[in-house]
Amino acid sequence: MDKLKSTKLELAKSLGISRAMLYYQPKKPAKDLATKESILSVLKDNQAYGHKRIAFELKANKKKILRVMKKFDIKPFRRRIKRLRKKDDENQPASVFPNLIKGICPIRPNVIWASDFSYLAFQGYFVFLASIKDIFTREIVGWSIATAHDAQLVIDALINALGNTKTKPDYHHSDQGSEYKSEDYLNILKTNNIKISMSKKASPYENAFKESFYSHFKLELGDVNRFNNLGELTEAISQAIYYYNNKRIHTKLKMSPIKFKEQYFLKVTNQSLRQTV
Repeated sequence: MDKLKSTKLELAKSLGISRAMLYYQPKKPAKDLATKESILSVLKDNQAYGHKRIAFELKANKKKILRVMKKFDIKPFRRRIKRLRKKDDENQPASVFPNLIKGICPIRPNVIWASDFSYLAFQGYFVFLASIKDIFTREIVGWSIATAHDAQLVIDALINALGNTKTKPDYHHSDQGSEYKSEDYLNILKTNNIKISMSKKASPYENAFKESFYSHFKLELGDVNRFNNLGELTEAISQAIYYYNNKRIHTKLKMSPIKFKEQYFLKVTNQSLRQTV
């Protein structure tokens, strides 16, 4: 035993380290393995989360999460394809209804609602999803689904939004689609004293709030053809919107839209109570 100690001591001296270092077992591999399992656990329920949202969920350093994901080659289970924007889009004529929200940064809910619709290729035909988003909270306040993209599709989403909220928005923003310019749709906005704002023609970047939503939403919804009928798809869309509003961490908010809204109103209530004391 003494001879072994002597040999290890000589080896340590030759390496320029203490003998205790020869027995050192690095802790990082074990910690990284534990972090890996935590990341995979988050991805199981949030299949499109990147390293930032995973870090928020785990209350961990995002650089550490990114390092571990790279180390074990972990990627979101669902990943989106980036679309390029045409350069010509930035030089389009102004719309009949100008963009009134440009430069406005809402500081409370129901200042700006942004509307848009998109399609899902389902069982050989198209299904259209219209939705309305509160720009401050990022919450989807109203939505509708149909097999045709006519005025009724967007009207149903608007009626749904107005029925879901106690306060009407100051502004309603959309693109220049004929659906949003229909007389019935505009009359609902005017009757409710909601200012009408529209992007320039062929300028989706002016309604980027909704462009971004649909990009992520379709990714997280996954392959819609796994559903047997429109009823199953509609239920899945309803659940996906609930997940988006109530559970999915928004990168800018660092929490879900509903939690962000609740914290806002709690803060307002507390401030009001302090002022009355």
